[in-house]
Amino acid sequence: MATVIDRTLRRMAKVRRNVRRAAGERARLSVFRSSKHIYAQVIDDAKGQTLASASSLEKDMRDSLKTGANVEAAKAVGKRLAERASAKGVKQVVFDRGGYLYHGRIKALTDAARAAGLNKNEVVAEPEAAEEPAAEVAAEPTEKKKSKKKKQE
Repeated sequence: MATVIDRTLRRMAKVRRNVRRAAGERARLSVFRSSKHIYAQVIDDAKGQTLASASSLEKDMRDSLKTGANVEAAKAVGKRLAERASAKGVKQVVFDRGGYLYHGRIKALTDAARAAGLNKNEVVAEPEAAEEPAAEVAAEPTEKKKSKKKKQE
């Protein structure tokens, strides 16, 4: 039976394989999250240089956020990283989630980076306002309840 560590190592190896396939063409956006903060950097693997970085530990980020361990902080870090990478001329990156599941803070960081300009062709469309359908749905159950009562009588 595979342990949690085995599954994590397999997931990390799978991510690394996919990152290496695209490494020659694009820079790599690497993410690390701890229990208290989140860190991200754009790395040019051909030169071995970090092109841009951002984290929830930066002074102005610490002042504006309550904690660095939530989705709000991850969105702020993703936006800041995308701005800094764009200033260096980086438009396309390959995402290295480092074995973390693509969920929660990791997903929030990448979505914010895409919205701010990295990998513009991968931007996920925002759902339209859900207020109108909710009003229609709220009206339907009352009508159904009335019809059921008439049928029972």
